[in-house]
Amino acid sequence: MLISYEWLKSLVPLGVNVEEFALRMMMAGFNHESTAAVGDDFCVDLEITSNRPDCLGHIGLAREAAVVFGSQLKLPAAAPKSGAAKVGDITKLRVDCPELCPRYVARVIRGVKVGPSPAWLVRRLTTIGQPTVNNVVDITNYVLMETGQPLHAFDLAKLHGRQIVVREAKPGEKFDAINHKTYTLDAGMCVIADADRPVAVGGVMGGVDSEVSQATTELLIESAAFDPLSIRTTSRKLGLRSDSSYRFERGVDIENADWVSRRCCELILEVCGGELAEGALDVAASRSPREAVTLRSSQIKRIVGIEVPMPEVRRILGSLGLKENAVADDRITVNPPSWRRDLEREIDLIEEVARIHGYDKIPEDVGVPMARSARTDEDRVLAKVRQVLTACGFDEALTISVVDEGLSQSFSPWTDAAPLALQMPILERADKLRRSLVPSLLKARRENEAVGNRTIELFETAKVYLPQTGELPQEDLMLGLTSGGGDGAFYRVKGVLEALLAALAPAARFEVRDLTKKHDLLAIGRACELALDGEVVGVLGEVGAAALKKFELREPAIVAELKLAALLKAAVLVPRYAPTPAYPAMERDINLVVDEKVRWSDLAATVRACGGALVESFDLKGQPYRDEKRIGPGKKSLVVTLTLRSSERTLTNTEADDLRTRVVEECAKRHGATLRA
Repeated sequence: MLISYEWLKSLVPLGVNVEEFALRMMMAGFNHESTAAVGDDFCVDLEITSNRPDCLGHIGLAREAAVVFGSQLKLPAAAPKSGAAKVGDITKLRVDCPELCPRYVARVIRGVKVGPSPAWLVRRLTTIGQPTVNNVVDITNYVLMETGQPLHAFDLAKLHGRQIVVREAKPGEKFDAINHKTYTLDAGMCVIADADRPVAVGGVMGGVDSEVSQATTELLIESAAFDPLSIRTTSRKLGLRSDSSYRFERGVDIENADWVSRRCCELILEVCGGELAEGALDVAASRSPREAVTLRSSQIKRIVGIEVPMPEVRRILGSLGLKENAVADDRITVNPPSWRRDLEREIDLIEEVARIHGYDKIPEDVGVPMARSARTDEDRVLAKVRQVLTACGFDEALTISVVDEGLSQSFSPWTDAAPLALQMPILERADKLRRSLVPSLLKARRENEAVGNRTIELFETAKVYLPQTGELPQEDLMLGLTSGGGDGAFYRVKGVLEALLAALAPAARFEVRDLTKKHDLLAIGRACELALDGEVVGVLGEVGAAALKKFELREPAIVAELKLAALLKAAVLVPRYAPTPAYPAMERDINLVVDEKVRWSDLAATVRACGGALVESFDLKGQPYRDEKRIGPGKKSLVVTLTLRSSERTLTNTEADDLRTRVVEECAKRHGATLRA
């Protein structure tokens, strides 16, 4: 917020130089960005946080300075003299959308003379970098910068029907803005219209058809309050930003609209001449009174760490405009002023007392009780996921949650429902909430390939958004992976996932199953579902040739996606000690010939059930071998290594051979397996 120091001093006597002013205001919560000399004045840039829209004008900062320096705020009278004509006989006002415009105040001045602004007005606006246009427009800008309340002046003679209608825009309605550009409006936007057409986008920008010119003699002065969310949405969708929209997005003092209107008319009569019509057209929606807030002195000590006497607390709150409702020895109940929308809870009042009393008065070693934080189970699971995957050579990716239509449709393993669409895309054409992490990771893979990175191992943990009819979307936390393709790549990624499950849920039963649904992204016969304790929780596969071409990938790729909620449910988060094996392991290689339809997961389950605790691991060596002449049609040969170990003693060769024989017999019985000669 740029302010003129001389302008500020006309509202509150300070008695300090500009450096001292900036320092004291910074200690009160307004960070000092810079100070620049402009002629005989100074332009001071103070940072205004988003919860303090009341300080987006000189009066708001003067009110704060009066409290900090113990001075008296001097507000203009805002009491313009009116003529005999009544405003209701000159123009009409109708508000059709009170939810978008909760208050609208209109006044009329006739007989004005539009021309250059006086030197004092030009000087003050120039100091804070505001360009000058003409005396009427400059006054509306001046009052905006003085009060923080935007205004707009219409040429009344250019309004069809000499009336104002505040309504919702019609879908596809055209609007010619004061910047001489045409915009297409959407339903939900608030427009200020006359009898036939929009003449302003409420709270954002005026229209060229009703702008004030040298020929203007009749003015309709608008002072209004608009719904902040509506203004923010409209401003972003149209790509229109202005000093007015900036303030309306944060909220203006709805109670102050009439005073600001009178202040503007007062200055116009002084500078531009003319006659003010008696009265105002003031349409306001009903508002609930704000609730009183109670502050306990014991809470000040608990939160801030020091005691502030109750008389000092009352003085601080009173100087900030809070009216006392009830007072006791250990507490005070107050009603916040209309311009302080941020004061709603006891902690808000404690913060006000602390910053005005002085942060510098709080000792560095003050004893403030602190509650030790604790990580949630989800945080602990995510930390373990990152630890395991980075140890396996993966890098963590962070991608945006919205994608374009092409990425959204390329892969959606969890739902067939259409993705949720954003009204305002964050990036160009990226207007769909993603239903899978995989497309975003493949896009990141393509970008890495484009800059010559050869090793691209990426993972991401983030939410996907699965639409539900008539309800908010289901937000599932997912783990997405992408790795390079080639020989053994599928099994390598499967091994990474098994390592992750071993670290998080060693007792859980992990299975690889045939796909129940075809995914166009994945190569046929090179994809599978992942199940945990019987529940399908993920998908793993090689990216098909068509998908590689679509994503412009040069090298083969493997992708996987896993529901982290399932891992969270099965995770064992209490560290457990396992002694280092004291006895040696014994290995036996087995070459089994089985039907093509026999799944590895079923074979491994049989081996583990047969061998029990003695089976340490059962691993496939290399790729399955197929040869119709040597092993028969529809058959595959699997070379496996059976690792055996006892935790109590060293196994003998005879015991290992006997167990190997039982495994072969059980595999023959259950899966029709035979030993290859």
